[in-house]
Amino acid sequence: MITLETLTHVYPARRHQAARTAIHDLSLTIPDGTFCILSGPNGSGKSTLFRILCGLMLPTAGRVQIGGHDALQHPDAVRRMTGVVFQSPAVDKHLSVIENLRLHGALYGLKGAAFEHRLTAAIGWSDIASRLNDRVDSLSGGLARQVELAKVLLTEPRLLLLDEPTTGLDPASRRSFLVALRHLQRDRGMTVLMTSHVFSEAEDADSVAIMRDGHLLVHDSPRALKALVGREMVVVETATPTRLAAALLAELGLPALVHGDEVRIDAIPASGPDSGPNSGAVALIDTILQRWQPEITSIAVKQPSLEDVFIHVTGKTAVAEDSRR
Repeated sequence: MITLETLTHVYPARRHQAARTAIHDLSLTIPDGTFCILSGPNGSGKSTLFRILCGLMLPTAGRVQIGGHDALQHPDAVRRMTGVVFQSPAVDKHLSVIENLRLHGALYGLKGAAFEHRLTAAIGWSDIASRLNDRVDSLSGGLARQVELAKVLLTEPRLLLLDEPTTGLDPASRRSFLVALRHLQRDRGMTVLMTSHVFSEAEDADSVAIMRDGHLLVHDSPRALKALVGREMVVVETATPTRLAAALLAELGLPALVHGDEVRIDAIPASGPDSGPNSGAVALIDTILQRWQPEITSIAVKQPSLEDVFIHVTGKTAVAEDSRR
C-alpha cells in the first residue's frame, strides 16, 4: 500500500536558522491490509513523514507510492483512498455528533440514503450511536475520539493515517479505542499507519517502524524486534549509572546502555552448556551485587518489551559514546 523510495526532505535555511534535513534517504514498504506503528524520539522525522503521506508537504527528493499511485504526480487519486485522524481534534465541539458527521459527509457528496448507509457502517462498532444528538463537548475524551474515527470511516478509506490518536485519553479509553481500531482494520482490510509514543499500543501491530534523526532504524514485527535485544536483560537502577556502566565495561567486558538512572545489559554471558534459561542472568546479578552492591538501588531480570527495543536502537547513551562527546 505504501512504498517510499530514497525519500529526503530538507527544510530550507531561514533567518538565524540553518537548513535542516528532517528525512534522510528513507525507504519503507508497508503491505496492503497491515497495521504499522511508526515511532521515534522527538525530532526523528515522524511528523514530516506524516505530512508528506497526507499530501500536506512535498518532499525534497524521492518517490512516494500509495495504493499503486505516485502520490506526487496523482495526489487526488491518493486522497480519495486515504483517511486521516490528526493529533489535534478535527470535530466542532459546539455541534452535535450527527451534525459533525453530516457536515463531513456533505464535503464528500454523501447525503440522503447514501449517507445513512455509510453512517450505519461508520458507527456500528462504536459507543456513540445513542449519543448522536449530544454536543461533542459533552462527550468524554474516548467518545470524542470515536467521533473522529467514525467521521473518517464515512469515506471508506483503504488507507488510514493516524497521528498519535490516543493523546490525552485515559488508559481505559485508549485501550477501547485501539481494540475497536484493530477490529475495524481487520474486518475492512484497511492499511493503517499510526504514530505513537506508547509502546503498549504497538504490541498487537503487524509491524513497528522506528526512526531517529530522519533515518529509519528498524522495521519489523514486534516479535522480531524484541529478538534484537535478546531473550532477557539485566536492568540495574543506581544513582551512578554512568560510573557503573564504565565499570561493567572495564572489569567485566560487558557493554551497557545508560537510560536515565538505569543501566541495561542485554549481552548476558552464558554460564555453561547445562545451565538453565536464566542462569546466565542470575550469575551476572550475583557478580554485580558482590562488586557494586552499595551503589545499587534495585536489580532485576526482565524480558524485553518494545520500549526496551526503542531504547536499544535509539538510546545511544552507552559509555563508549559518552567518551566521545
